[in-house]
Amino acid sequence: MLARLKDEWLLALALLIALLAYGFESMLLDAGRVIALTTTVVLIVAIVATAIRVAHHAEVLAEKVGDPYGTMILTLSAVLVEVIILVIVMSHEHSPTLARDTIYAAVMIDTNGIVGLAALIGGLKHGEQPYNDDSSKVYVVMIITAVGISMLLPEFLPEARWPLYSGFTICAMALLYSLFLRMQTGPHSYFFSYSYPEKRRRQVSVGGGAAALGGAGAETASASSDGQEQAQSAPWSIGVLVAGVALTGALAEVMSQSLGAASAGLVLPPMLVAIVVAMISASPEILTALRAALANRMQSVINIALGASLSTVILTIPVIEAISLYQGERIVMALTPVQTVMMALTLIVAAINLNDGETNAIEGMTHFVLFATFVMLSLIGL
Repeated sequence: MLARLKDEWLLALALLIALLAYGFESMLLDAGRVIALTTTVVLIVAIVATAIRVAHHAEVLAEKVGDPYGTMILTLSAVLVEVIILVIVMSHEHSPTLARDTIYAAVMIDTNGIVGLAALIGGLKHGEQPYNDDSSKVYVVMIITAVGISMLLPEFLPEARWPLYSGFTICAMALLYSLFLRMQTGPHSYFFSYSYPEKRRRQVSVGGGAAALGGAGAETASASSDGQEQAQSAPWSIGVLVAGVALTGALAEVMSQSLGAASAGLVLPPMLVAIVVAMISASPEILTALRAALANRMQSVINIALGASLSTVILTIPVIEAISLYQGERIVMALTPVQTVMMALTLIVAAINLNDGETNAIEGMTHFVLFATFVMLSLIGL
């Protein structure tokens, strides 16, 4: 138990920061812009640290249950953190476009930033990296459908009809995700997994020959020991995951206020807050995906990045639409013309690049250039 507590020093530090922030909140917010900005940076670092530990324990659970359930746990935990931060920040920012901008930024970061950088560095190290193209095709077509229904068509919606269409959007997203879950966890779960050739070779090597039988027995005993350890750690991981999500909400509450105090009176890019929220939730995914790419596990990258994009659109939007209906005030979800072009370019390039079961450095560079374009457009206020 003591060793486990030592492993959670990041969460302990984040908890200490949260207690100090709540204890000295008024003083920090009234001490001037520099102090407010410093407080914001410290709180963002604490939230990222908490999100990394949440992602770690989601990975522990993911390893226990295996794919595709494991990837689902990873993406859902990341989306849960994003939704909590977004809802809290929205309650203080009162921006009708913050939710839209955050979802747009998340798709750009996941689909262009993570896939692009992972395929680029993985391609430079390993050359062509294989994956199951069934998964990428399912992800991309569902992202296109969900984005089209919830973020493109609302631009043409009459103002008086938004409550009706908002309710329809919630039902459509729920229907899409229900079917997706059935595919991911049911008869078509093989769409989202890939049998790596080097893994098969290792299994054959362990199982072949009389001399290897002892090694196979040791491997089985080791796997059994690992399984027992994972079974014992599963309740701990669930508890830490829940605590981490709650701590994220507490930190985000103070961070949203300090961010408002630090940015008061300043002319900042409209996308800044949205990018901050999206980057916080994506930070664990970035680290996990880059490790997978360097280990030549592109299937994990596809599942993490595109799964996160799909989950962000298909799960976050119904929450936002429900809040909009509850408040009786329309929250803008329609993309701007520039955002529409960037989204279209991203999804077209993804549909072409992720269609053949292999990625390479050139495909990674195309996505990464699109990500750089998104950053540049955001900096100049578009």
